[in-house]
Amino acid sequence: MNPAYLAFAALGLIWGTNFMFMKWASVDISASQIVFLRTLFGFLPILAIALIRGELKWRHLRHAPHFLVMSLLATVVYYYAFAKGAALLLSSVAGMLSGAIPLFSFLAAWALLGLERPTARMIFGILSGFVGVLMIARPWNAHASGLDLLGVFYMVAGSLSVGCSFVYARRFLSGLDLSPLALSTWQIGFALVVLSCITDFHGMARVTGDTRAALGLVLGLGLTGTGIAYILYYYIVGRLGAVAASSVTYIPPVIALLLGLSIGHEPMRPLDLIAMAAILAGVYLLQSRAREKPTGVPQTRSAMGWMRSR
Repeated sequence: MNPAYLAFAALGLIWGTNFMFMKWASVDISASQIVFLRTLFGFLPILAIALIRGELKWRHLRHAPHFLVMSLLATVVYYYAFAKGAALLLSSVAGMLSGAIPLFSFLAAWALLGLERPTARMIFGILSGFVGVLMIARPWNAHASGLDLLGVFYMVAGSLSVGCSFVYARRFLSGLDLSPLALSTWQIGFALVVLSCITDFHGMARVTGDTRAALGLVLGLGLTGTGIAYILYYYIVGRLGAVAASSVTYIPPVIALLLGLSIGHEPMRPLDLIAMAAILAGVYLLQSRAREKPTGVPQTRSAMGWMRSR
């Protein structure tokens, strides 16, 4: 078996578990503290690989303003919004909503870059995805269903932030002589500096009182869910291509749903399953459109692409 397919399955599983880990950690510490620890322990393996491969150069720092913007859009705001959303929602619901990230990425790229005129297939894909989001959020009946609309807002905000980061990377970073690994290292490193300045560390040690939450945060969410996930993603891109790698977006919502039901004992309505299917169908329509593009179309070398750095 091609090792890339094993990496593909592992990546989907890793990203699917992140919502449960965020939910556990949110009981003891704040969202900003979760993001700081996740970024710290995710940065270490990426930095180690980048140094071993000699990917980092001092001359890269002339692009520091771009690294800073990417660190805010694709790490600080993105991770914080998802941590807040996971704290306010069932982990299964947060995971299903995260399936809409490619929709926001495409919408941001189309609106801000105007790469191509949307076709009927693309429009139907976007509508299907957002109908799925509305079916989960149920704003017309959120109070009766016990769903926190603020949590939905945070999930949407996080998805939009990472979608805009794709646009920014495509516009300002795709032509630079930077490998995806180098860009990721600088991006997360800058994010760690920003988070060190704005995070209130008071009470952060409380998470050590819950072994399950501490291990989930450090090993599951940080080391594995961020650091190793980045490495696996770029391995898959190198072996299978960016479009095939983007298909991993179908796995995490399903994993989050299964974990929420089995481990979290969270309730689930048939309507939620239909909603998740609508979101994934919308993503499929957009990604199948990407597969139809001519092979001569240049692809961005940015670290984000269609990536979901969950």
